[in-house]
Amino acid sequence: MGVKFLRLPRVSSLSPLITMQHRPAPLLTFLMFFVLVLPGHARVEDTLRQARAHLGGDAALDRVESVWFTGTLTTTEDTAEGVRPVTAELEIIFQRPSYQRIVATTEARVETTALDDYEGWQQVRDPNNPTNWQMTLLSVEQVKRLRANTWENLAFFRGIERRGGRIDDLGMVQVDGRQAHKLAFVHAPDIIFYRYFDPRSGRLLLTETEAAGRIREEGEIMVNGVRFPAKVITSNTLPDGSERTVTVTFNKIEVNRKFPPQTFAVPALGSR
Repeated sequence: MGVKFLRLPRVSSLSPLITMQHRPAPLLTFLMFFVLVLPGHARVEDTLRQARAHLGGDAALDRVESVWFTGTLTTTEDTAEGVRPVTAELEIIFQRPSYQRIVATTEARVETTALDDYEGWQQVRDPNNPTNWQMTLLSVEQVKRLRANTWENLAFFRGIERRGGRIDDLGMVQVDGRQAHKLAFVHAPDIIFYRYFDPRSGRLLLTETEAAGRIREEGEIMVNGVRFPAKVITSNTLPDGSERTVTVTFNKIEVNRKFPPQTFAVPALGSR
């Protein structure tokens, strides 16, 4: 490939961005003893209600059909001269039911990854040389992961069962010295989002993936009555034991713009 891929965070992250999936907060009881004796299903439902209330409530969340994020991504990458910082302008779109588009732009390359329902593709091009570009269709497993990521950023924790997934109650745990309710959002055996919720505020404290990625959210931006994170920080441990961090800072979030089908469709042969 003429242009090296820039690996993006699973913004489901963006929790709901991001997981940018995009990611939100919730939690259970205000009376810890009472929470501990609740039946498992009732405890999960209580946590989900608190999570959604913290994000803006059912009425506001159920009106969300699309989310458009713009901002900046900062990370590092390995080069022949060693590790160097990388900054990219970032645009992320999620649209119901299962559409996603992420564009990361640097001086050296423009990387676009998109999901058109059951089709996924990635295009990398050199902005300084229009003839230097490559497009790849994504595998079935990659498409499944993008579909899960899109759901995580638009469903706001509600309805995973309707798409064949489930939520596992993993009980009360400690996160950064604080008590949290841990829930596993299981889309498939190899696609799992572990979310830790503060029982007092309903805020999302931490998200982990099955691959041991760690996603934290900072700040907030209120749009149409919905609370989104202002910053999403994703950390991964590399094979050599070092840690790489990807930070996405949003400067604008827009809700419910209607994007046309061609926004997500596989580009025609020869298109750039």
